[in-house]
Amino acid sequence: MQKISVLLFLAWVSFLFYAGIALFTSGFLLTRWELTNHSSCQEPPGPGALPWGGRGEPGACWMASRFSRLVLVVIDALRFDFAQPQRSPVSGEPPVSLPFLGKMGFLQRLLESQPHHARLYQAKADPPTTTMQRLKALTTGSLPTFVDAGSNFASSAIVEDNLIKQLSSTGRRVVFMGDETWNDLFPGVFSQALFFPSFNVRDLETVDNGIMKHLYPTMDSDEWDVLITHFLGVDHCGHKHDPYHPEMAKKLTQMDKMIQGLVKRLKNDTLLVVTGDHGMTISGNHGGESELETSAALFLYSPRALFPSAPAEEPEIIPQISLVPTLALLLGLPIPFGNIGEVIAEVFSEIEDSQPRFSALAQASALHLNAQQVSRFLHTYSATAQDLQVQELHRLQKLFSKASADYQRLLQSPQGAEAVLQTVIPELQQFLRGVRAMCIESWARFSLVRMAGGPPTSQADLDYVVPQIYRHIQEEFRGRLERTKSQGLLTVAAYQLGSVYSAAVVMALTLLAFPLLLLHAERISLVFLLLFLQSFLLLHLLAAGIPITTPGPFTVPWHAVFAWALMATQTFYTTGHQPVFSAIQWHAAFVGVSESRDFTWLSAFLVGANTFASHILFAVGCPLLLLWPFLCENQGSQKRRQPPGNEAEARVRPEEEQEPRMEMRLRDAPHHFSAALLQLGLKYLFVLGIQILACVLAASILRRHLLVWKVFAPKFIFEAMGFIVSSVGLCLGIALVMRVDGAVSSWFRQLVLTQQKAGEQSSLVCTGAGSSARKAQPHLLPPCSQDLLASGTSLFYNSRS
Repeated sequence: MQKISVLLFLAWVSFLFYAGIALFTSGFLLTRWELTNHSSCQEPPGPGALPWGGRGEPGACWMASRFSRLVLVVIDALRFDFAQPQRSPVSGEPPVSLPFLGKMGFLQRLLESQPHHARLYQAKADPPTTTMQRLKALTTGSLPTFVDAGSNFASSAIVEDNLIKQLSSTGRRVVFMGDETWNDLFPGVFSQALFFPSFNVRDLETVDNGIMKHLYPTMDSDEWDVLITHFLGVDHCGHKHDPYHPEMAKKLTQMDKMIQGLVKRLKNDTLLVVTGDHGMTISGNHGGESELETSAALFLYSPRALFPSAPAEEPEIIPQISLVPTLALLLGLPIPFGNIGEVIAEVFSEIEDSQPRFSALAQASALHLNAQQVSRFLHTYSATAQDLQVQELHRLQKLFSKASADYQRLLQSPQGAEAVLQTVIPELQQFLRGVRAMCIESWARFSLVRMAGGPPTSQADLDYVVPQIYRHIQEEFRGRLERTKSQGLLTVAAYQLGSVYSAAVVMALTLLAFPLLLLHAERISLVFLLLFLQSFLLLHLLAAGIPITTPGPFTVPWHAVFAWALMATQTFYTTGHQPVFSAIQWHAAFVGVSESRDFTWLSAFLVGANTFASHILFAVGCPLLLLWPFLCENQGSQKRRQPPGNEAEARVRPEEEQEPRMEMRLRDAPHHFSAALLQLGLKYLFVLGIQILACVLAASILRRHLLVWKVFAPKFIFEAMGFIVSSVGLCLGIALVMRVDGAVSSWFRQLVLTQQKAGEQSSLVCTGAGSSARKAQPHLLPPCSQDLLASGTSLFYNSRS
């Protein structure tokens, strides 16, 4: 029963940490409310007449559509500089030669030859830069929060209003081909769809070639209104190699030729949009908020003139979510209800009218519709949730009221329109940008109360709770020992079983290490061997400084526990891991699993085992800190070597000639043994808790830091998951030692019963004084001892009442 109590108490302490981690997470990794409201053509975004009577025209909505068809090409991880025109080198400077520069030459020729038809923007994606989050932003115009990043590989259907649902509800035929993530986000929406698995990042061709096979035949048919493609080759090339690999140049050239084929097939009523969902780092990864990760290309092209003037020398930088309201109004759709993006105003200019006043008025009309929709969203959201800043919300509402009044005055009195236009457009843009800034600020507001109630420090446990548990266990054991003495039972001391506990732990570590090693790259094999040698060297060094006390109490010093925990952390980094999502070794998902299969729970388990291999091994091996000093017991230090010729004194005190008992000394005081295991487990959890506490403090103090989502949040998540894995492994390791102890105890009881029966039959008593003689004359031993000697095991029996 006492062994179960130890495990239950360790589980209870672990649960306290789990609760603290969950509480801190709820206050730190915030989410926002997702409204299920939907915009519709029947409900204008606000009071006042719609521009040009758009709602009264057949097929029109808030604004008359300018395009009846759309081709949306998403090139995963198309970083801005991948599509940026290559500049001529300055005289005197060597030309820059990178594999990805200048590979999309057709885009560059379009920008130069048709400046009123084509435009390239630098779209800034909001972190986290994971594919599911970016697709959600590109269709809803919202700002997904960090905690939703966990859904990147288990995407669920979007419940918010979005462009795809708006297209479907208005009867548009939406055809999709590419990344299967779209099927998870928009199930059953597409009229035709061709989905490809996206998780195998080592495959650069299957998805892209599958799309190319069906792309042009679909374009030539008349069975679509909106055609969406999502290519994955560029992203997979970055993951498999990096942007500087020659394969990246091949993939970008392929994409450039694909766009050239699309442009040749476009009709005048069709808009072409080519965009990346995010960028990539110099190593080809993404997920954070660095400049390279958030910088994506956005290219717009129309066979008819779309832009009133030539582009600026430097491409304009716009928020990525600006594409959502822009496409909605260009296609004659209502802007999604939860959008907080700002329309790209220049695409709403009246190209046919040469008067700048009418172009500015058209831009103001689009911005005003956009501002009305955002104002309606703020009003609904603030009534549902109270996480927006009240003062800033009131200020923005006043700004919108003023801008809206100026816009209505502009429509009613054309006199002085030029001056009013100069103020209305900036006011509307200021309102829209202020809303986006407020939402970013408010949805990053941390709950300090919940964060303060995070992982427990364990001080109360060590000062009060733990001593109480110890005292209870000791009293229980003391009572059992008294009952044992009164019953006069035999106690057994066994020799050459001195490594029975540590052998079981080492065997378990070996069986765990081999499959974990297979989940790592081949170059890590030598690292694993060196780390094992380093771990056993550390155990020897710690054992040299830990005294062996018999019959107890047994204890492991704090410095040994700290060193063991730090060794686990060192192993985590040495095996190529880092506490960032972009450094996760995804290749482990395919070890022993067919690459053609979809991502399953087994693949997720393999990736988790690869990531937290060091936590598993060191947690399961933690009992070795208690066992190793006994295992390393020196025979010379445990007996006194007698001078030659003093055989008589040696026969009088034969116990001093015993073999080293090593781990069997722990059985002399079973209550101290169990208490030592409990104390060791609590110390290890306390050290891990200190690491969690350090992450919590760093994340709390630096919660407004620029790199909070790139550094501190991932570090906290990895430490939290590592603590959970380590606590489970620790309980399993201690449970293994207790299971072995139970088996040894059961075996000893059987030996005692056998010895009692043998003594009754032969009337022989195995005493210490005759043990030496019987070693020389085995035939004088009872049959049971002869059997034990024959099997290679030497036992010493000592009977006491």
